[in-house]
Amino acid sequence: MAATNKYVTTKTYVEGAPEETHFEVKAEPISLSVEPGSNDIVVKNIYVSIDPYQLNRMKSYSSSQKSTGFAVAISPGEEIDAYGVGRVVASGNSGFDKDDLVAGLLSWGEFSLVRGGGMLRKLDPLGFPLSYHVGILGFSGLTAYAGFFEVCKPKKGEKVFVSAASGSVGNVVGQFAKLFGCYVVGCAGSKQKVELLKEKLGFDDAFNYKEETDLKSTLERYFPEGIDIYFDNVGAEMLEAAIANMNNFGRVAACGVISEYTDKGRRARQDMLDVIYKRIKIQGFLAGDYFNVFEDFILTTSDYLRTGKFEALEDISHGVESIPSAFVGLFRGDNIGKKIVQIAYDT
Repeated sequence: MAATNKYVTTKTYVEGAPEETHFEVKAEPISLSVEPGSNDIVVKNIYVSIDPYQLNRMKSYSSSQKSTGFAVAISPGEEIDAYGVGRVVASGNSGFDKDDLVAGLLSWGEFSLVRGGGMLRKLDPLGFPLSYHVGILGFSGLTAYAGFFEVCKPKKGEKVFVSAASGSVGNVVGQFAKLFGCYVVGCAGSKQKVELLKEKLGFDDAFNYKEETDLKSTLERYFPEGIDIYFDNVGAEMLEAAIANMNNFGRVAACGVISEYTDKGRRARQDMLDVIYKRIKIQGFLAGDYFNVFEDFILTTSDYLRTGKFEALEDISHGVESIPSAFVGLFRGDNIGKKIVQIAYDT
């Protein structure tokens, strides 16, 4: 039995800001069965994740491409793997059966052929929408949980600054920090996002960075007693300003540098004297480093969701054809919360 699989790929390397013309939707036949003795799995994709880090994989060169298997280069014309949720159509793998719900590394397409089981696990939805397992209960949520609790090691009452705070990771970090007992300020790129942070997510304060001309002074205004923890999703000038306003023994979780992805010349030029004499720790990290806390993360976050202490911010587009515009929109700041594309309905 066969079907037509529509999927998204790049037409060229993407060296600057992505545009929809960099992508194309292809269609090829795919077998909905597996060969006897095969260890492969065919998955019908339901939701797939749209993440900024993918841009570095689409470049002709990025140092990140050699650092981890999650960030290997994508050549033009290749299928693009991404985190997602789907249902097994056929399986030669003893660990998976037809109709199993699964989460893991799928592709930007209607179907995924997962060789040897790949990075896939059976999914118990736990009573939540499947989309939650792509975002707040998936890699984005784990990134927020591990970055805040394992990297930053917060103490109650500390002052926390989160950049890109209405994004997929930032909004979750802010909610964790508030529930833990910290003072939390976030920045975002519109009045609507700022109001959401304060009114819906409970941030103590927030500001629109596009309205500020001197970020160092801005952060001094919002943190007159200094910053203890900075969760960085932006890099460049925002990182410089945060370092300048950090307290002794401050911690920086370097999660992303989206402002630098599309501009080779844009880099943070932090004052290293501040880093040294304030004994500031700056640590990069990846969610994949912290699978050991995944169970704790799921238990904590699902409890917060069930009891109404947490909000799940999702921005969902529909259909394979919407993937290019969804991805490009990340770099324009179009999304509020986790950007996801729904490929199919789970029937």
